[in-house]
Amino acid sequence: MDDTGLHTRSAFLSPVLDWFRREARDLPWRRPGFPAWGTLVSEVMLQQTQVARVVPRLEAWLTRWPTPADLAASPPAEAVRAWDRLGYPRRALALHAAATAIAERHGNVVPRDVDELLALPGIGDYTARAVAVFAYGDRHPVVDVNVRRVLARAVLGQGEPGPAKAKQDLPLMESVLPVERDAAAATNAAVMELGALVCVARVPACDACPIADRCAWRAAGYPDHDGPRAPKQARFAGSDRQVRGLLMAELRASDVPVTTDEIALVWPDAEQRDRALASLLRDGLAEGDDAEGYRLPRG
Repeated sequence: MDDTGLHTRSAFLSPVLDWFRREARDLPWRRPGFPAWGTLVSEVMLQQTQVARVVPRLEAWLTRWPTPADLAASPPAEAVRAWDRLGYPRRALALHAAATAIAERHGNVVPRDVDELLALPGIGDYTARAVAVFAYGDRHPVVDVNVRRVLARAVLGQGEPGPAKAKQDLPLMESVLPVERDAAAATNAAVMELGALVCVARVPACDACPIADRCAWRAAGYPDHDGPRAPKQARFAGSDRQVRGLLMAELRASDVPVTTDEIALVWPDAEQRDRALASLLRDGLAEGDDAEGYRLPRG
């Protein structure tokens, strides 16, 4: 380990962890005894969805399906229906597929090995690392947009993290992780929380930041970001995403196939409506045709 690595770790560890112990939100997945299955479900639900919307849906989900085998025994349509309005409902199908694989290949126990987690359907690098760290306490860098923002500002002196680059982001997070497993897991969570609550994108609360006195961006006078920027999500109102959501709501609300006449009432633009419906069929979120009507997937 070189002097830079030692300095980076010592600059982060104590103040960030002390702050986290005082200020961390009381969230279900942080409580002692929370199951690895619950951690996996929470991580999938939290992708592009606010914590406040996830908590009640997560609790209802785990009450209904407390183990992967319980979910695997239900039709995919029930997973999509229970997903309700969390958005990006393909995640519900991914969870159902992952639950089936866990039940069949791993004896109904969520694996802890990152490669085994990555082999599950629909589980990407971030989720695999997050489960290994937050459910099992293993030592890996975990990087989401909040972590990337904190590291970009505090370590690199940049106002924005720019597009995600795993080959750069993971080693940078590795540079601030302590050697000890428990402390490393806590540091992952603490830096993530700091980015979510204090070092936010638009108006960071530097006066409340535990590492404000050692932040490279602050020390440089908050220079404007002049590098590449992360892509911004397209406007929701009037988008195909909105139409997809409206169609999904119609399908979730019905226990029988939805007719084309009922589909037509969902959105006035026939071309956009047809395009959105075709994408749902292609993604496996709907099945059927104009003659029989459309419904959630039966599996």
